[in-house]
Amino acid sequence: MTPTTKSWKKTSAAALAAMMLAFPALADQGSASAAETSNASAAAKAPEASVKDQAKLTAQEMVEALMANYGVTGAQYAIRDKGKIVLSGGMTLDDQGKKQPISANSMFGIGSVSKMYVTAAAMALVDDGKVELDQPLTTYLPDFKMADERYKKITVRMLMNHSAGLYGSHYKNTILMNDNDTQNIDSLLDNMSKEPLKSDPGEYSVYANDGFQLLELLVERVSGTEYSEFLAQRFEDPLKLTSTKTPLDEFDRTRLEPVRLPGIPQALPPENANILGTGGVYSTAEELTSFSEVLSGKHPDLLSKKSVDAMLEKEYRKGVWVPDTKNAFGYGLGWDSVDLEPFGDYNIRAATKGGDTIMYHSALITLPDDDLSIAFVTAGGSSVFNTTAATNVLLEYLKQTGKITNILPEATHAKPVKQTMPETLKKYAGLYGTVGETWEVKIENGEIEMPALMSALIPAQTYVYTGNNEFTSADGRSVLGFDEQTNGHTYMRVRSDMELPGIGSAHMAFYEVQKLDANPLTASTASAWKQRAGKTYYALDEKINSFFYIAPAVLMKKIALDAEGQYANGTRIVDADHAVNVAEIPVMNGRDAFDLTFSRQNGAEYLQADGRTYVSEDAISPIYAGKSAVVTIPASGSVRWFKIPAQASGKKLTAELPQGAGFAVYDKNGAPVHLSTAMRTNAAELPEGGMIVFGGKAGDAVKVKLEAK
Repeated sequence: MTPTTKSWKKTSAAALAAMMLAFPALADQGSASAAETSNASAAAKAPEASVKDQAKLTAQEMVEALMANYGVTGAQYAIRDKGKIVLSGGMTLDDQGKKQPISANSMFGIGSVSKMYVTAAAMALVDDGKVELDQPLTTYLPDFKMADERYKKITVRMLMNHSAGLYGSHYKNTILMNDNDTQNIDSLLDNMSKEPLKSDPGEYSVYANDGFQLLELLVERVSGTEYSEFLAQRFEDPLKLTSTKTPLDEFDRTRLEPVRLPGIPQALPPENANILGTGGVYSTAEELTSFSEVLSGKHPDLLSKKSVDAMLEKEYRKGVWVPDTKNAFGYGLGWDSVDLEPFGDYNIRAATKGGDTIMYHSALITLPDDDLSIAFVTAGGSSVFNTTAATNVLLEYLKQTGKITNILPEATHAKPVKQTMPETLKKYAGLYGTVGETWEVKIENGEIEMPALMSALIPAQTYVYTGNNEFTSADGRSVLGFDEQTNGHTYMRVRSDMELPGIGSAHMAFYEVQKLDANPLTASTASAWKQRAGKTYYALDEKINSFFYIAPAVLMKKIALDAEGQYANGTRIVDADHAVNVAEIPVMNGRDAFDLTFSRQNGAEYLQADGRTYVSEDAISPIYAGKSAVVTIPASGSVRWFKIPAQASGKKLTAELPQGAGFAVYDKNGAPVHLSTAMRTNAAELPEGGMIVFGGKAGDAVKVKLEAK
């Protein structure tokens, strides 16, 4: 067993949360370590040697912490200063779980850092005079249409700064094992033609992956060149990048850093993120820093200074935004932040982009005025952690090279002192929603009980009123308030210094949830939804070699209603079979929205949501508990689900799998316990009350045998 995290379930949940968040984070602003202090005099005597030693020491400490506490199984980092690599290293686990030095040539998926490549590609076409940022997208993609006339107002710039008003992401069949299926980009325009917008174009910025898929299409249409080839011609070949590829490129796949899960003795099959513009590039830390020189204006022959400057503009301030100035978020064109803290505290301009797939995670920070950048890439973990680690290392490098005098001390947090709350704040109590869920916010005795936030990076705790219309958490690290914004919505605002033990802290400010209006329903509509409450619907059209079966939350959609039964999974119920997205939340929490549409066929109820088709648990049969059976994959979908009855639990299932077919097994809580495509074995023990799903090509016959252990 590879010693990475305590359980497969924990790793899967963390990986999915990281991918859905995909944001950068701030890092530890604490004082130098004891080791750094003890080496200070040596640094003064031999500055060139000690620079590498001190920065490398911090980098090694970050890697050790990430591998010990955050599910990382491989990490690689690099700093490039004025065109030269001054620090490069990392660590990986071998098949026995032992730590080994990592090769600088090991390649990682860089997730959403790929957005910087498609943004740069589109900006190169701006330099060529073939694209204008503020022209409608339809100028370049005349077949782009949506079920909302406002789509005609979407400009190229709005795709780059996340303000187009798109629902968010089409993830179906995108992140696959050793499979470069292009169906996502092939079907994108057709899928979007059936969708509305969730806001006016340009109203506010909220993370939207589909915008960068549209940029990929724009690059191909305008240039007349396939996207992967365009990247090679315009950037990779001139920069002599030999390790920057996409899933559609031919290259030695054994160079990909292995991704591992506890309980699986061998590495997983290679991960292909087949959403090239959004998150499909592979690279190394060193080559990421080489490309970052294009983004900071050091290669005007590849990207003009005018385009570089435009990308670094504070685009996020053009629409509705959280008022806090210190924030990990602050969109430019492509960039997650163009004024990343804490670098502003040192009067240093920093831009950053973080990225996550299911298994790979990355962070790129560039200081464009200093010709300096750092990249930190991992297998396992999160871009949040990588950005925090990268910031620590970069601050240490700046200190040792004399660019900053000292690293500022970390902020301290005292237990809050409760104040008398104005009665007027009680108006903010009520129902709030975000994508996927609703909350009842109660304000009683000057206190608000809050669940865990930001994928549990902020723990569940009580917030008490501390003045200035704000409530402070019991640990003093988080503050929340309520904003009535210019778009007519009321939001709960959160500001937090999130503690990341061993690697520092992350400062973020964001709108968590949006206040919802009452949504009274007719008796028949209320009854229809009440019957669905608590039921789970299972995706039918996700390929069995998808990494989402490892992190299956989006494949199992459980219907949850608010106390009044007026909202379902954060969507506003319209009638007996429809509910529509209501969340219009800037920055991150309004991303990847969906509507819910139900239909019935042959006695089974189906759900259409987020581009997928789901079937109700009521229509799923128990798997045959006898000695043998045949499961046939239907032509209408990629997979078939079965319940595991008591008669089959504890038995060993063995499947004869046609080429490309497979199965996955889940316990009664929906946690994965077996995945044949990842574990490369066709036998598994069946847990009581769990589920099993078989997948393959239409018409495939999977022969199944059951035997008592």
